[in-house]
Amino acid sequence: MNRLKEKYTKEVQSKLRQDLGLKNRLAAPRLKKIVISIGLGEAKENQAVLDKARVYLSALAGQKPMVTVSKKSIANFKLSKGQPIGMMVTLRGIRMYDFLDKLISVVLPKVRDFKGISDKSFDSHGNLNIGLREQTIFPEVDYKTVDRTRGLAVTITTTAKNKEEGKKLLEYLGVPLKERSD
Repeated sequence: MNRLKEKYTKEVQSKLRQDLGLKNRLAAPRLKKIVISIGLGEAKENQAVLDKARVYLSALAGQKPMVTVSKKSIANFKLSKGQPIGMMVTLRGIRMYDFLDKLISVVLPKVRDFKGISDKSFDSHGNLNIGLREQTIFPEVDYKTVDRTRGLAVTITTTAKNKEEGKKLLEYLGVPLKERSD
């Protein structure tokens, strides 16, 4: 069993039940999925960008990414309906816990001047959105194969009912949150 999943079942779930006053252990908030996405606007002219991004996204996620296409045509962006504009991977189960463990113990500490994740990164349903400026902070990405640094977005979806429950869940799992100074 993954160490983060084990930590959730042995420690975090009971702490959440006590803090939130829940009687049923299944009512405690838990992780639902993690979505990693990359916007590739230059893919509409250069299809080779998709192949390069596919290599490192599949390396850091552990599964094949899905190409996202535009839903409608936009003349100002010279974009036609159905053109590839990005990639995404949805992680669930053990892969989700593996990725989150790697994110909080290896990747985020490598970010320069990182002081924690802001409160503003949470939505009203307790989900967390993190934007990373470059993909090279992941250990799986080889510096020699990267032609250009690209950012990526990580969305951690929880079953929490509100922002406070989601923050408590991720805080107990070890996600570094910024201390409030008010």
